[in-house]
Amino acid sequence: MSQKVLLTSKEVNIILHRLACQLIENHLDFSNSVLIGIQPRGVSLAQRLKTILETDYKIKNIPLGFLDITFFRDDFRRGEQLEANKTQIDFLVEDKKVVFIDDVLFTGRSIRAALSAVQSFGRPSEIELLVLIDRRFSRHLPIQPDYRGRQVDAIDDEKVKVCWKEKDGEDAVYLM
Repeated sequence: MSQKVLLTSKEVNIILHRLACQLIENHLDFSNSVLIGIQPRGVSLAQRLKTILETDYKIKNIPLGFLDITFFRDDFRRGEQLEANKTQIDFLVEDKKVVFIDDVLFTGRSIRAALSAVQSFGRPSEIELLVLIDRRFSRHLPIQPDYRGRQVDAIDDEKVKVCWKEKDGEDAVYLM
């Protein structure tokens, strides 16, 4: 399988800092905002953004949680066996501004599931979506990101693979 480099390590780093700055513009000190990484692939991106916000921009006490959407997916029990992850949210989202974080926005179905799943933790005042990669011509639902690292025009059988230094040994994004 051939692969094309979409983003190098340097480009990923630049995009992460740009996304962090955009979050600061809209959430200031995060006193009424929470970050929620969508399991499993949004976790690394959410952790990295929180680290950048805390170390580079000196914003403290940013609530960060991880949301498992497995049992809220519309394809649950429809063929392939799905493996559940662990939801780790130790705060209420009632009247908070929630920022969902995921690596790739493809059909929008995962975000639809996340919108249902988060209701178990309260009713947010607002929900935004941050993605590293937006596959803009692949949507099945009318869902668009508020923050995007890069738009990619990929044919349906092409796959976008996001690699993180912590898990894969490098920061990179490939089109396969």
